[in-house]
Amino acid sequence: MIKFSVIIPVYNRPDELKELLESLKYQIFKNFEVIVVEDGSTLKSDKIVDDYQGDLDIKYFFKPNSGPGQSRNYGSERAEGDYHIFFDSDCIIPEKYFEIVNKRLSEEPVDAYGGPDMAHPNFSSIQKAINYSMTSFFTTGGIRGGMKDEKKFHPRSFNMGFSKSVYEKTKGFSKMRFGEDVDMSLRIIENGFSTTLIKEAAVYHKRRVDFRKFFKQVFNSGIARINLYKRHPHSLKIVHFLPASFFSGTILLILLSFVYIYFLVPLGLFAVLIFFDSLRLNKNFKVALLSIISSFIQLTAYGIGFIKSFIKRIILRQDEFYAYKNFFYK
Repeated sequence: MIKFSVIIPVYNRPDELKELLESLKYQIFKNFEVIVVEDGSTLKSDKIVDDYQGDLDIKYFFKPNSGPGQSRNYGSERAEGDYHIFFDSDCIIPEKYFEIVNKRLSEEPVDAYGGPDMAHPNFSSIQKAINYSMTSFFTTGGIRGGMKDEKKFHPRSFNMGFSKSVYEKTKGFSKMRFGEDVDMSLRIIENGFSTTLIKEAAVYHKRRVDFRKFFKQVFNSGIARINLYKRHPHSLKIVHFLPASFFSGTILLILLSFVYIYFLVPLGLFAVLIFFDSLRLNKNFKVALLSIISSFIQLTAYGIGFIKSFIKRIILRQDEFYAYKNFFYK
């Protein structure tokens, strides 16, 4: 029977951590330890962890702030399991999660895996709309958990696991403050390890609770994509250029609409497409309407971040840490 080590970096989110730990408490498969790494928070979670000492095999560590990747490494150094499993603190884990993962890894051993994320029925309408825009084929190409070839999947840190040997060989996550999970997935593959997608091992992922925070999160993802390209040139795909093209095209259409209003028709058709697709999936009129907003934010924010990073890193040839020393790496 596989022993898992669940590693959770947390930064100023004690309430979210409580929901995550509560979901771990009710797992059907229970052969796992939980390692909570407090990344220099001012709102500490130590008392939350204390409440679960009798229900979970749980350990708590506090360290100076260094970002999520280094906090995960801190946890891995203290992990005793065969597999290190990583969840973001804003996740809720279905009760059959570890039962599914244990069965799959026992029958088909693999060095690393990832699973998709989804919206919980109790999430707010905005959270459901954000979940749609982050998982829809029309906004992300379906690359975040919907790909057909499971063996080419790049796990993300909100739902990611790899063997102890992977950590020992790769030395864990890099010092990137954003995109560090994709960097880790790419290095796992580059080091000859196998990876897969376990579609049934999904988690509920809250993401951001308002559009302002969502914009910032996706903007950072656009910046990180160019940083990833500089580290792994083969990782940049055509789909990664689409948000920048969408943003540029949107600006052009809006400007042209001052001359001829019908230039806005393509944007209107896209909004209608998003509405009916979200309505089909979520069965909720309000969520469908909000999905239009979240989808435009997702594509625009990522596109702006991508363009800004392209200028700094590719055209101006600035170093990764210098270009964002007051942003990601302070």
